[in-house]
Amino acid sequence: MPELPFPLPSVQQVIFVLIAGLMILGALTVVLARNLFHSALGLVAAFFGAAGIYLVAEAEFIGVSQVLVYVGAISTLITFAIMLTRGMMFGATSPRNRQSGTAAMITLLAFVVLWALVSTIPWPQAGEAIGDGEAIIAGLGRAFVNEYVVPFQLLAMLLLVALAGAIVLARDRK
Repeated sequence: MPELPFPLPSVQQVIFVLIAGLMILGALTVVLARNLFHSALGLVAAFFGAAGIYLVAEAEFIGVSQVLVYVGAISTLITFAIMLTRGMMFGATSPRNRQSGTAAMITLLAFVVLWALVSTIPWPQAGEAIGDGEAIIAGLGRAFVNEYVVPFQLLAMLLLVALAGAIVLARDRK
């Protein structure tokens, strides 16, 4: 059997590429879908893809948090807000408008600047090994209930107010 001129990808690399493809497809659906509900479903797919990337990178806690917070809470809130505002649910919106050319140029410029920035930075190599995963998560939990308790509670209140506002806006007016 002849030797290949390139190394075969590992299973983890193949899974990463498949999940990245799901994320790109979901993101394109968010931007290009003519129906607002379909855009919300594309956002759910992109959120699931981000959680999958975290799982492939062995950041299981962040991946599960991504599913719980973004897919479970934020996507559900957005979907219900779209479904409860009946005027937007049935109409098809155009993904293109007068600013699409300008937006494409700005996006391309941002991509070029970011690419130049990432390619010229001398990235440091990892110096020390990451500690035990359980200790890291326990430290994060202690930080949430000790020094970051006020921002954590304010974020919870912000999400509660946003949910209450969406319910008030979606309520039928007679």
